[in-house]
Amino acid sequence: MSNKLIVSASPHVRDNATTSTIMRDVLIALTPALIAATIIFGFRALLLTAVCIASCVLFEYAAERILGRTNTISDLSAAVTGMILAFNLPVQFPLWMAIIGSFFAIVVVKQLFGGIGNNFANPAIAARIFLLLSFSQPMTTWLQVENGRAIEGVFGATPLALISTGNTANLPSIMEMFLGVRGGSMGETCALALIIGGIYLIYRKVITITIPLSFIGGVLVLSFLFGVNPVYELLGGGLLLGAFFMATDYTTSPITEKGKLIFGLGCALITMVIRVFGSYPEGVSYSILLMNIITPHINRMVRNKAFGGVQQ
Repeated sequence: MSNKLIVSASPHVRDNATTSTIMRDVLIALTPALIAATIIFGFRALLLTAVCIASCVLFEYAAERILGRTNTISDLSAAVTGMILAFNLPVQFPLWMAIIGSFFAIVVVKQLFGGIGNNFANPAIAARIFLLLSFSQPMTTWLQVENGRAIEGVFGATPLALISTGNTANLPSIMEMFLGVRGGSMGETCALALIIGGIYLIYRKVITITIPLSFIGGVLVLSFLFGVNPVYELLGGGLLLGAFFMATDYTTSPITEKGKLIFGLGCALITMVIRVFGSYPEGVSYSILLMNIITPHINRMVRNKAFGGVQQ
């Protein structure tokens, strides 16, 4: 028997998960919400999703060719960005505007900062805010939903908009909110579908429960403190979509569990401050974007100390 001590470079613990398998699981987790959106809003939901996915994949391929980088469209990250972006749009949103949003997400936010793993913010969130600032009217026009179906050409307010204006008499029932029978972005309305997808991601260990639990729990606690209905704050906007699918992005969220807890609570606080005290009824996207920006500082603040080392 040899007495030689063999030392190899890290990592010493390996996993079979790859970027493509992780992104495949995210696409699977998003599928229930896409099915619900198609049932509620019609086949326009499928068309908008297909356009966003195709645009993101095309822009990623073109950008990497122009910049001389290795092609990465097979890792499915661009497809995930396109699908999440579509979920953040009104279903009747003009397709050419959606293509512009896809360009901003992939080329400006992702590729110009070095590609996957180097973007400072979630590309889909940044694109949503860009579109909201650039095309505010189309981004805030929602089809009215009655009896489980959207009514073509009839527009109404989202539940959070009704609450912000004091028009609580016209709010949907809690069951309607849970099933997605309300106005809003096409992928955020059906809480049941989003919860199913979130549970799938946790089961598959694609994400941990820390960020969704702290984000959602923080919103519920702050709702009580601010004197607003916690159930409608949970179901009435993009909280579930943001907590499960956008705030948990690997690149733009903290590494440690303690950091993820701080991140989720920070998202909850900013979301509720915007919803209760701001002029805009929804704050999920803004809260995640702001916390994305300070994620490097959170990582430095809560980084683990090496065994036998001294915290710097």
